[in-house]
Amino acid sequence: MSSREKILSAIRSLTLEPKSLPDIPNFSGSGDLVERFTQSISGNKGEVLSKSEFEEWFSSSGFSKVISLSPHDLESLEVAILDGQFGVAENGAIWLEDSQLGLRALPFATEHLVIVLDRNRLEDTMHQGYDKIAAAQSGFGLFLAGPSKTADIEQSLVIGAQGAKSLRVVLV
Repeated sequence: MSSREKILSAIRSLTLEPKSLPDIPNFSGSGDLVERFTQSISGNKGEVLSKSEFEEWFSSSGFSKVISLSPHDLESLEVAILDGQFGVAENGAIWLEDSQLGLRALPFATEHLVIVLDRNRLEDTMHQGYDKIAAAQSGFGLFLAGPSKTADIEQSLVIGAQGAKSLRVVLV
C-alpha cells in the first residue's frame, strides 16, 4: 500500500458526527433601497442618473464612438452602455452577466461606463445578491461597484487607472 493510499484509508476510517451549518442572520438594512443604492454608488465615485439626466449628459458629451463588439476596436472606446441584471443597495454593486456584455472586457476597456438598471431590481444585501445568482446558468458574471480605483501609488486615490474612468447608473 502506497503512502497516499494509507493516508486516504486513515481518513475514510474516521467517524465524524455530522454538523449542521450555522444560520445566516438577516443583514437587511433599513430605509429606501433606491436611496441607499444611490448613496453606495456615490460612495464608490459613480453617479446615479434619471433617464432625462442621462439623455442630457449623453447629448452634451460629444462621444464619437459609443460601442463596438470587436475586441480590436475597444482600444479607443469612449462609452459603453450595458444593462445591469440587478443592483445591491448595501454597497452599490451591480451584477453583469455574460449574456448582456457582448465581450467580457467591455466594462473594463471603455473610458466611461453607463449601466441601465431597473429600480425594481434592487436587492438589500450581498447575501441576497449571492442567493439570486446561485442558480445562474451563465458561464461568466461579475459584480461591479464603481469606476476603476486604486490607491497603491503613493497612497493617493487614482480613478480610472485600470478600467473605466466613470460609472453612471441610469435607474429606470
